[in-house]
Parts: sequence; structure tokens; C-alpha cells
Amino acid sequence: MSDEAMACSVSPAPLGRGFWLGIVIFLGWLASLIALLLAHPAQWPVPAVLLAIAGRTFLQTGLFILGHDAMHRTLVPGRRVLNDGLGRLALVLYAGLPFGPCRRQHLRHHRSPGSLRDPDFRLASGDGALRWYVRFMGNYLSWMQLALLLITWIVSAALLLDLDPQRAMNVVAFWVLPLVLSSFQLFLFGTYFPHRGQGSGPVPSGNHAVRSLGYSHLLSLLACYHFGYHWEHHAYPDVPWFGLPELRRRVSLDHG
Repeated sequence: MSDEAMACSVSPAPLGRGFWLGIVIFLGWLASLIALLLAHPAQWPVPAVLLAIAGRTFLQTGLFILGHDAMHRTLVPGRRVLNDGLGRLALVLYAGLPFGPCRRQHLRHHRSPGSLRDPDFRLASGDGALRWYVRFMGNYLSWMQLALLLITWIVSAALLLDLDPQRAMNVVAFWVLPLVLSSFQLFLFGTYFPHRGQGSGPVPSGNHAVRSLGYSHLLSLLACYHFGYHWEHHAYPDVPWFGLPELRRRVSLDHG
């Protein structure tokens, strides 16, 4: 059999659980955005509005988690083109982020956490949470991307304004605000708490402690798609987000 025939006979890798969970997050994000942009929340009770914002924030964070897993090539393992394509889509929808530069920055963080080469956190900086957050966001979000986001939001609000003046504010409530809240969520539970040296779980060798947050399974999911199980993620970056709780359980048994 020729090499070409052998290559054609090899079946592609199965799509896997990560792909299908990603599709759910993609569709949930898009459907909720369209539905809420066309809604009339002024007629809703306050708890319903807050719940809608919380749900949109959770789905917004999910887009970044999909992009993050794609950076590690764990979103659709064995299918690099599909994996990277979905990762690009997830980051563009999240905040207009470019996949290639984000991936390079993130892999630098994994290679040298807490060092001067770490774009997410420098151990010797001594920055407080707010300055740390601003520097963290500055490493991933450029002025050009901010301008594109503003243009997108303004155009969307203008289109909704023609339909109904009240709906224009939905862009702020259900698109802009969830992105801002999501950025805080990712920073706090995926960077600040795990890398400032507080948490539970083993500490890797070296002068920087990457720790996990000792949350329950449900709270860990709601907090940041299990990204708070951060030591496990750094130790085993090839494990996707939904596999981190089981990995944590096995690691805890091994160290118990």
C-alpha cells in the first residue's frame, strides 16, 4: 500500500467531549446574546435582570476557556486545524483577541510562571490586585482591539435604536458588562488567587507557588470552569477544563 493510500485509510481523531461542550457554549452564547438584545428587560424584576447578566458572564467566560484549551490543543485533540479554528473563533467572539499572539503569551506563562518572562505575573513586582489586573489585560488587549470592540458595540446599539430606543441599552447590559465581569472573573480565579501564593494543593518546585483553590466541584465550575484547579492545570496542561476535577481527585489520592 502506498503512503498516500495509508494516509487516506487513517480515520480522523474523534471529535470528543471537548468539541461538543464547546458547541453548547458557542450556541448558548450566541442564542442568549440575540435573545437578550431583542428583549425588554425594563419590564423585568431586578433579580431576573441580574440572573441574565450572570448567565451571559458565565457564557462569555466559557468562550475564553474554549480559546484557552485550543491554545493547549486540547479542545479537539488530534485535529489541529479544527482545534485552532475554533480557538480563533472563540477568542474573536470573546473580545476580538488574536489567537496566535495569545497562544504565544500563554505558553510563555506556562514555561516560566512568576519569572520576568511571565506575561501574566511577575513574582517580584509587588503590584496590588488592581495594577496587576491592568498590566494583565494590557498584555492581551491592544488599543486596536478595544477600538474594534467599541465600533461593534456602537453599531449594534445604533441598529437596535432604530427598532426600539429602550433596546439600545441592552448592548451595555448584556454584552459590554458581561465581558468586563468575565475579565475580572478570569483574572481573579485564573491568575490572581492561584498565583499570589494562597490556596490548597501541592506546590511545584522552584521559587513560585502555583496553587489550586480548594473549591467544591460545583463552585469550581461556577467560579471559572475549574480553572481555579490551577496547580493541576500547570502540572498537566494537556488535560481539558472539564477533566480537571477528576485529575484533582486522583492527585489528592496520590498525595494523601
